[in-house]
Amino acid sequence: MTDPFSFHPIQSQTRRSFLGKSSTGIGLAALAGLLEQDQLLGAGPSGFSFPNFAPKAKRVVVLWQGGGPSHIDLLDPKPMLTEMAGKDIPGSVRGDTRLSTMSSNYKAWPCVPEIKPFEKYGKCGTEISTMLPNLGKLADDLCIVRSLNTEAVNHAPGVTFMMTGSQIPGRPSMGAWLTYGLGSESKDLPAFVVMTSTDKGKTCGQLFYDYYWGSGFLPSKYQGVKFSSSGAPVPYLENPPGVSKAGRRALLDNLARMNQAHLAGYGDPEIETRIAQYEMAFRMQTSVPDLVDFKSEPEHVLKRYGPDVSKRGTFANNCLTARRLLERGTRFVQLMHSGWDQHGNLFTQLEQQCVDTDAPSAALIQDLKESGLLEDTLVIWGGEFGRTPFGQYRSGDPKKPTGRDHFGRAYSWIMAGGGIKPGSTYGETDEFGWNITKDPVHVHDMQATILHLCGIDHTKLTYRYQGRRFRLSDVHGHVVKGILA
Repeated sequence: MTDPFSFHPIQSQTRRSFLGKSSTGIGLAALAGLLEQDQLLGAGPSGFSFPNFAPKAKRVVVLWQGGGPSHIDLLDPKPMLTEMAGKDIPGSVRGDTRLSTMSSNYKAWPCVPEIKPFEKYGKCGTEISTMLPNLGKLADDLCIVRSLNTEAVNHAPGVTFMMTGSQIPGRPSMGAWLTYGLGSESKDLPAFVVMTSTDKGKTCGQLFYDYYWGSGFLPSKYQGVKFSSSGAPVPYLENPPGVSKAGRRALLDNLARMNQAHLAGYGDPEIETRIAQYEMAFRMQTSVPDLVDFKSEPEHVLKRYGPDVSKRGTFANNCLTARRLLERGTRFVQLMHSGWDQHGNLFTQLEQQCVDTDAPSAALIQDLKESGLLEDTLVIWGGEFGRTPFGQYRSGDPKKPTGRDHFGRAYSWIMAGGGIKPGSTYGETDEFGWNITKDPVHVHDMQATILHLCGIDHTKLTYRYQGRRFRLSDVHGHVVKGILA
């Protein structure tokens, strides 16, 4: 009797099947890597085995502050702006810097000092804004990079550039590259998880596009799994009414047999992805409810994250969920929080944004430190660019600034754990916070460094697509050794 799940020979003569069975096809070898223990290993792409060397970081959490946090107000103090408040930043400083169309035609460039004072924190004495007191208390664990720079002047290109290595959508995201190279450490949760949130007043109109965590031209099994901010964390995870767990298991077994037959004939990697997704969804029926149930968390830990920790969809709730994901083996967690695009509300919204994000960010780092996970977990806090040292004046009156415009020539990030030099600062800007005067760090340099900390030579983690081998750092990037412990 013919096996109903067998693959018919006539179908195998298609062009897709021919390519799939050739030496470039995936075939059944890749399937074994999904359905058995090999699922936990990396892809071993490009003839290299990853990690290339002992990693400092086994997992990464990105606390993305969408919209561009103001380095001038938060992480890079500039007394000169106070001395020259209201006076123009000299043309010799501004040079031919590319600015957004909102301010590129200005005739006046009034200095606007930080809106709240800075303070020296920790034994290291790093100066951080008093609007970030909880992160400030952890100064001895942090590295403040003050010399990041990018060519992007608008949000979507800026985020895309940092996350994928190109300002044009279509390439794999950083989390996809890492899970492609290193695989997963968890059988019951995705290797790459994304959560989004926004400021309470929803003042920022910037959107978070799926390609910020997409797999690009990599097989789609490497894309980030987005947890919903309301309702079920993962849609359609629960069994439909009338379907038992045993019934679902039997259904998945039959689907797996059919999909395996198609994979054997076609070699299409998306069939492989489909099998993996079905199996992961089945396991997540048990793992996800436990993940988002905070009942076992001590009261003092919940208090660290602030009053919003139990509210789904908030940055605080996402930060605690991120910690629990990292503890359970998720390799890359990407939290994306909007509200930092302060063109017209800098003097009111910036402080509120810090209130909402400072405590949860610090709580996550503190929790990781106390559990011993910070040592091999890389924490990144930052956005796509900074804000202008001059004031933006939408009214047309330079004496009445309301905010700061986008600024990619120099900006700051916070990093911690995972091989980062604690209690340090790296890079310097001029007295106006405009030009980098020491140790510049380009977007591609940061990408190379993040991969390096994870034990990957960024020049070797590649994927052949349309006749070219692509990588996260494109054809650029150097490891920033000065921030390494």
